Amino acid sequence: MNENLFASFMTPTLLGLPIVMLVIMFPSILFPSPYRLISNRWTTLQQWLIQLILKQMMMIHNIKGRTWSLMLVSLILFIGSTNLLGLLPHSFTPTTQLSMNLGMAIPLWAGTVVLGFRYKTKSALAHFLPQGTPPMLIPMLIIIETISLFIQPMALAVRLTANITAGHLLIHLIGGATLALMSISTMTATITFIILILLTILEFAVALIQAYVFTLLVSLYLHDNA
Repeated sequence: MNENLFASFMTPTLLGLPIVMLVIMFPSILFPSPYRLISNRWTTLQQWLIQLILKQMMMIHNIKGRTWSLMLVSLILFIGSTNLLGLLPHSFTPTTQLSMNLGMAIPLWAGTVVLGFRYKTKSALAHFLPQGTPPMLIPMLIIIETISLFIQPMALAVRLTANITAGHLLIHLIGGATLALMSISTMTATITFIILILLTILEFAVALIQAYVFTLLVSLYLHDNA
């Protein structure tokens, strides 16, 4: 109970050296490239999931947008697997770090914006000023639309960070309460443990949903600009 509440969010170290890069690279081991003529069950499930994600993501895109298919599939698999591995006991979740999420969100958002200004210059500039705007409101609307454009990667990163961090904190608090109540009231501890199990199941769903939402929003930004 004396453990720091935010200890699980600290960057892990080995002999004083940060090993966060090894943690980030670990999920790639879970998705090996098929090298057999006949795939096993795990590879078949992996290919089915990738095809399902591609079908959902690429349905609204044109040819230019579909060139991002590998990027989007890799993104959702990485975020989803990282979030799920972070639910294991005594593990570290890189997606609880705002710096890492910004490192994913800003380049992807910037790529979609640059793509829009390159191929759809008039349409991209038209977003800053809706049609039929009164002349007196033009400067204010341009400032508001510019701020809303630059806040998009922040919203992506903060949403992912807040949801994953809040879930981990709740699990930590309820788990600590369950241990404390075991010596006081067995019935109350049992009820709290059931709540902890239900919350863990919910966190599994949140881990996958947040990966999907992050990738879907990047896909929508791409659709608006490509």
